[in-house]
Amino acid sequence: MLVDRPTPTNRIREALAVHPCAALTGPRQCGKTTLARQISAESPGTTFFDLEAAVDRRRLATPEQTLGRLSGLVVIDEVQRMPSLFETLRVLVDRPDNDARFLLLGSASPQLVKGVSESLAGRVGLVDLGGFSLSETGTDAWRKLWDRGGFPRSFLARGTQASSLWRRDFVRTLLERDIPQLGITIPTETLRRFWTMIAHYHGQTWNAAELARSLGSSEATARRYLDILAGAFMVRVLPPWFENLRKRQVKAPKVYVRDTGLLHSLLGIPGENQLPGHPKVGASFEGFVVEQLLGALETRDAYYWATHAGAELDLLVLEGGRRYGFECKFADAPGTTRSMRVALKDLKLDHLWIVYPGDEGYVLDDRISALPVAEIGTLVERIGPKGW
Repeated sequence: MLVDRPTPTNRIREALAVHPCAALTGPRQCGKTTLARQISAESPGTTFFDLEAAVDRRRLATPEQTLGRLSGLVVIDEVQRMPSLFETLRVLVDRPDNDARFLLLGSASPQLVKGVSESLAGRVGLVDLGGFSLSETGTDAWRKLWDRGGFPRSFLARGTQASSLWRRDFVRTLLERDIPQLGITIPTETLRRFWTMIAHYHGQTWNAAELARSLGSSEATARRYLDILAGAFMVRVLPPWFENLRKRQVKAPKVYVRDTGLLHSLLGIPGENQLPGHPKVGASFEGFVVEQLLGALETRDAYYWATHAGAELDLLVLEGGRRYGFECKFADAPGTTRSMRVALKDLKLDHLWIVYPGDEGYVLDDRISALPVAEIGTLVERIGPKGW
């Protein structure tokens, strides 16, 4: 089954129309290669290199000679395997007679591949790709997407058991093969234990000291492990928002396992039927909603907010000079709370939505509304330069 993904496809085309290079980054197995092959099928004369294949690595042993002769679209998959290519690409794209456009696919963030940002600064358009979103799977499938996560092979698996097995194998492959290929030498079991700890801290404030004690390591080591998993797109580090409010505000970030399917595997939740009764169900739902919101709104101006007195806001989004807040509640009919009203007042929110798993949206106040999770996609039409 092939799921249409028009938004990232259009983003890639837009990037290639402006820049000589486009970098499509995201976790392994999220569909980057499939998307690139769809685009290349529409571009006659495309040249495709897969750097996981020994033959293609040998073809690029002399990259300037090999790539310098090409024109049209050139796709290089798993480009983080050969970081030295970026210097060559900088030389090639700066040539006046360059007729090629390069689409680079990577399973590690630029921060994890040394020299990428410096080599192609101003020459590359960045496009992020995650797992499936609600707009791609259809809103009726949101519970399945929440349970299995957005990785195509997990979501499209024939049954719950097959999906669970794929996710377990994915975790093992990432830790035993993919992370070491980036030149990172950390014992597999140590990183697995740390990732499992992050799963239990999912949706909570980052506490380096506590995690370091559990690992028997330093806080700097715990932070390094977090950066590795974040750079591999496995963990989201949501920064805090703070301003001069005459209140003590939390200044540590929040951490989430980005894919809820992997979260459930790390927590040992076998399937959808066991999820509602699990102690982490609320945190899991929060992480799912945060990822869907960030994907739908395509924003990098996103934060959470909390005070030491107990007021908090799960997600704060800045858009067009306006401030929008989001609370995630795994409840049948959520209402307003004191914490929400404090956030509304102190942060001067233009609107606050309570995202919940129900079917009907309703208004709670002039600036507070309940929003079904299936209607997250409608926010794109509501949030814009003119706001609510």
